[in-house]
Amino acid sequence: MAKEEKKAGKQPLKAAEPEQAPSPFEQMDRFFDHYFSRGWMHPLRWSRPSWGDLPVPFEGKMPRVDVVDREDEIIVKAEVPGVDKKDLDISVSENTVSIKGSTSHEEKEEKGDYYRCEMSSGSFSRLVPLPADVDADKASSKFKDGILELTLPKVKKTKRHTVKVD
Repeated sequence: MAKEEKKAGKQPLKAAEPEQAPSPFEQMDRFFDHYFSRGWMHPLRWSRPSWGDLPVPFEGKMPRVDVVDREDEIIVKAEVPGVDKKDLDISVSENTVSIKGSTSHEEKEEKGDYYRCEMSSGSFSRLVPLPADVDADKASSKFKDGILELTLPKVKKTKRHTVKVD
């Protein structure tokens, strides 16, 4: 039969290589994916959008924050896209910065008998610990293109020193 397959231009079938068994971590991932996304946690599926499909400001996430520790000051940069300057509330204590903000958006469309109105709003609050004590009275801020930058002068200057690794 193998000679007939060669004459007809067919290649003989090769034995499949054995697959590696999934690791325990992969098995656990599959388990959680199965049961939490479509298993017993969601016995009824309705034809409505899930929360993940709806456009929500910040999508339930906190804004990203960078903290830069310099010799005489601390710089805090926060990404707050879609937030107006008037909707930001910033408070500084000796060793923490609190950043709060809110957004709201309303869109209306009317064409003849057609009327559509969509509203969305969201808020966030983030408390950022600082690596050193700062002078809150001398703090300054800038806000441009959704980036908030705070400059916080330190109470005591810190001297940097290198540590030799043994």
